[in-house]
Amino acid sequence: MMTTTMTTAEAFQTVAPNNRNPTIKRHILQPTPTVTASSASLDTVKSIGRRTNTPAAYSSSFSFLKATWSNGQAIKEYQDFLSSGQQSIDGDGGDVPSVILSSSNPTASFQQVVDTLVSFGEGYDVVLTPDSKLPETLKDSSSYPIYIALPPMELETFLRNMRKSNEDQAGDYMVDSSWKDRISDFIFISGGSLWGVIEPFIKPFGYARDTMTQLLWNGISLPNGADGTAVKAADLSCKVGIASNGEDKWAGECAVCGKWRGAVKARFEVNEIRCSSAFYREWRRLMWERAAFDAVFNLVGAVRKEPTTIQDVAVYYEEEASNMLLQITSNLRGYLAVTLAYGFEERLFGFAEQPPPASSMIPSPHTTPCELVDVMYPYVFCPPLITSPMIQEYLKYAQEDRGLLQGIALPEISTKPSVMRAPTRADGVI
Repeated sequence: MMTTTMTTAEAFQTVAPNNRNPTIKRHILQPTPTVTASSASLDTVKSIGRRTNTPAAYSSSFSFLKATWSNGQAIKEYQDFLSSGQQSIDGDGGDVPSVILSSSNPTASFQQVVDTLVSFGEGYDVVLTPDSKLPETLKDSSSYPIYIALPPMELETFLRNMRKSNEDQAGDYMVDSSWKDRISDFIFISGGSLWGVIEPFIKPFGYARDTMTQLLWNGISLPNGADGTAVKAADLSCKVGIASNGEDKWAGECAVCGKWRGAVKARFEVNEIRCSSAFYREWRRLMWERAAFDAVFNLVGAVRKEPTTIQDVAVYYEEEASNMLLQITSNLRGYLAVTLAYGFEERLFGFAEQPPPASSMIPSPHTTPCELVDVMYPYVFCPPLITSPMIQEYLKYAQEDRGLLQGIALPEISTKPSVMRAPTRADGVI
């Protein structure tokens, strides 16, 4: 059979067939070219706008991360769990009055986050900025959680200045010294288009650990009313099947770990937002699962000529997204000793393909456009996600041919033989 090659415009235009049949017209007319690792280049990206199963074509490796084949911290956490005799994580009581740290000049989206967290509480929360002094007590309690609702680009500056005296803090971003004494009460927030992955930025300060409270902001929609005012937040988590034990399987849940996990879980669930409580090791797997979702689905959709939603990617370009996810899981195992939980593809695609909500005012994957935001690049495409050869190829195409991410220094694509074991679908397949 004669093999043909698509042009760039043909390859990346969005096609909306009536079903998910892989033998759609685009696929029949434009057979998938065979690509080898040595020939994987920008031309390859221009011809991968269709469903194609070519993980072997992207087997190059990158040298700016060293492989990690074991994780002593995870082993210790598991041994401590076995020694405790616990069968599951206990609840730590209900919600309590909290401090919510807000940017001094928040964007509309982050102001919505702050307003939502306040609306979830019982009316005793306090919203502060970094230069404010923390109260000694809240509702007669000297112990209270502190939600760090800062944009990720401000977070590192806040943590750095927090460790300095007022005289040593540079610039206009001042942090009161009282914050330094309450680090153990911090609640760091990760996930989604607002935060992405913050682990590489808090880890140098020693805050990416099991005792620190961390919240995965996952299936929460923050809609606006017609007049721009916030309306009630909506839960976008969805059922994706029945587990072998008869329980429902869910996708898109929020998740929390650490000291204040019970208070966070109670605050969210009383407002009808599903939130699971987990040990840090399990929470971290869920966090990287969401990180893979944000990177892959937005990238695969953003390079299209026509506007493409998250749901469009799941329905019409699932093999591209699936192959990219497969490479990411391999890199997570090799570089961070993190293995995503079985069935991660079912959860991610199920979340993306869920029906639209009842109200058109609630943003969902059905309406969310795929986009690449320059300022979020280091938080969405952080190591080891950026080590995926497919992600590298797509990013290069997005910058050079689609005019996206201008001014971002992309890593060079290496052609060295990979030392990684070839990825498999041992973690589940739809």
